[in-house]
Amino acid sequence: MSEIIEWVLEMDVRDGQGDQVQPLLDDITKAALVDEPRTLHCEFYMSDDRRSCTVLERYADNAAVMAHFAQFGERFAERFTQIFIPARLTVYGPANDSVMMALAGFGATRMDRVAGFHR
Repeated sequence: MSEIIEWVLEMDVRDGQGDQVQPLLDDITKAALVDEPRTLHCEFYMSDDRRSCTVLERYADNAAVMAHFAQFGERFAERFTQIFIPARLTVYGPANDSVMMALAGFGATRMDRVAGFHR
């Protein structure tokens, strides 16, 4: 079975922080692309009114998630929490206890794969 871990994080943009969203997303995306080779997928989507944001992320395995957290915490967590209010986080795949504890502050729920494939 696959070790891939994915999540969908839905967030609201804090009042007065709209101008700060794009610079942060650009920085996060660039850092993941350059410094996180086992981050397989990272895409951000904004609503038309720019008040809500959804991020789709995919990691090779639990170790890749923890490597992401180390970088994210050091470089982006403070800005992230000033700009966004997490609304819902759903984690897909075999996330271990360490990953789920790291995501607990976002109210993460996990769903296990029961069928399917990757190409």
